[in-house]
Amino acid sequence: MKGTVKMDLFTQTKTRKDELEDAAKEFHLAHPQIWRLFVKFTREIADRGFKNYSAQAIFERIRWETDQADDEGRSTFKLNNNHRSFYARWYMNTFPEHRGFFRIRAMTSENEPAKDLPELTPKDFPYVVK
Repeated sequence: MKGTVKMDLFTQTKTRKDELEDAAKEFHLAHPQIWRLFVKFTREIADRGFKNYSAQAIFERIRWETDQADDEGRSTFKLNNNHRSFYARWYMNTFPEHRGFFRIRAMTSENEPAKDLPELTPKDFPYVVK
């Protein structure tokens, strides 16, 4: 049955949040250097005196620092924005002295059922050439 995970003595319905977090974990395992950069850049900004900051800004810096152009001048590395909130939460859980550094919101996806959809890629959003 789609969207369910079999547990020992009961069945728990998988949520959209579970799907998103699973995708973030999979990405993290495939690209551990992103976590290292997230930690490094977050520490740098905290060391400059910031009490809170934006996970989006950290992701954009990671893109700036890591991206390379292919032969056609396009980006060779994709960093899904869906992962930002998980990286922010993982950071604050890993470094409790920085709890609250990223202002996080409730995840509405916790209340949504799993969608069982493939992750969208840039190919799903073609450019319009004029």
